[in-house]
Amino acid sequence: MTQTLPAFSLGAAGLILAATQIHAAPQCGTRDLVLGQLTEKYGETLRGIGVANNNSVMEVYASPSSGSWTITVTLPDGRMCLVAAGQGYQATTGDLPAKGRKI
Repeated sequence: MTQTLPAFSLGAAGLILAATQIHAAPQCGTRDLVLGQLTEKYGETLRGIGVANNNSVMEVYASPSSGSWTITVTLPDGRMCLVAAGQGYQATTGDLPAKGRKI
């Protein structure tokens, strides 16, 4: 059975669309189960968090050593779902360039 995630907005929606790999873990499961996979199997730790309009919590987990990253959503009922995952994670602190200005 396929589960559908509620709609939510992310400033990094392009990352979700570009992701090509989901880690070998359940699409949705208990928070403990999913976090166990991310931390123990992939060495990922929490790097960012936000609350969506529907009271879901979006989190970004990543491993600076391997470069793997995962975006999850924890639903109001407590289930944690994988949204996207990939490689090449790099932490940044700078702002995006102004509109119309090239990087």
